[in-house]
Amino acid sequence: MSISSFTRRALCAFLLPLLAAPSLAFAQPYPTRPIRLIVPYPPGGPLDAAARALAEGVKDMLGIVVVENRSGAGGTVGVDYVAKQPADGYTLVIGAVATHAINPWLFSKLPYDAIRDFAPITLIAHVPNVLVMPPETATRYRIESVRDLVAYARNNPGKLNYASGGNGSGGHMAGELFKSMAHVSIVHIPYAGAAPAQLGMLAGQTDLMFDNLASAAPQIRAGKLRAFAVTSEHRAAAFPDVPTLAEAGGRELAGFAVSTWFGVFAPAGTPAEIVARLNETMRSALATSEMRERLARMGAEPAPGSPAQFAALIKTELAKYQQVVKFSGAKVD
Repeated sequence: MSISSFTRRALCAFLLPLLAAPSLAFAQPYPTRPIRLIVPYPPGGPLDAAARALAEGVKDMLGIVVVENRSGAGGTVGVDYVAKQPADGYTLVIGAVATHAINPWLFSKLPYDAIRDFAPITLIAHVPNVLVMPPETATRYRIESVRDLVAYARNNPGKLNYASGGNGSGGHMAGELFKSMAHVSIVHIPYAGAAPAQLGMLAGQTDLMFDNLASAAPQIRAGKLRAFAVTSEHRAAAFPDVPTLAEAGGRELAGFAVSTWFGVFAPAGTPAEIVARLNETMRSALATSEMRERLARMGAEPAPGSPAQFAALIKTELAKYQQVVKFSGAKVD
């Protein structure tokens, strides 16, 4: 064998694996390492509980999913963190109505773009808010229904007040939409969180609240709060006898629909095949009876769908909350 022939063969033996490497890397199955699922709120809340349930539900199909809490600035810190991570499918975030539909209008300078910086994976669930009032308060004002509430508020502008978990919270936005559609004046009393707001209402500091159904449910069942209506488009499965505001409020409130929704996002630019794999896997997990039961215990109604359907929801919600935030005059910075 000549030296040149030997050299050519040796060179081919060296180069062939290198030439094949990109295709082999492309063919690697996803995922090959643990996925991080960021929750932009503190541990213990409904989004944290849903994230941990989802991580458990997909482990047989995706392997280890590590739930990590990165809270701050109304969810902005954790969401912005994920927006700036590599678009490889290994860092995801649970985004919600606050982070992707309300905060863009509430903050004058948001560090991320709710549309351009993310690839929607799937909506997880909706959690309705519920219009509640302590029975003693309802008796004092002789309010037995949503129409009674509207009539009283019109005849006594500014006398009633409602609590919320803070400026820009879901309960605040539900209250402001209610005021704008019903043409009533009710004073907003913001608290540092939904739990203190509910405690304040139960203590008689405030009159009513558009509370998250998950947190209000135990008090409703115990008779400590009276539920007048849910704010969602459809009645809640957990309380089928409680009407929607659109049903109970008459013509002015027709079309009223507000709920706390949340879903999974990846950074923009994540390959379509990874988005499709994550969507298929998560939708399968959310369809199981175990997952539906776990979400139901939180007052959440599973609503998984395609990435395109989730993206369309976000655009619709952005447009709606632009008007609600403008009406409320709420600003965080």
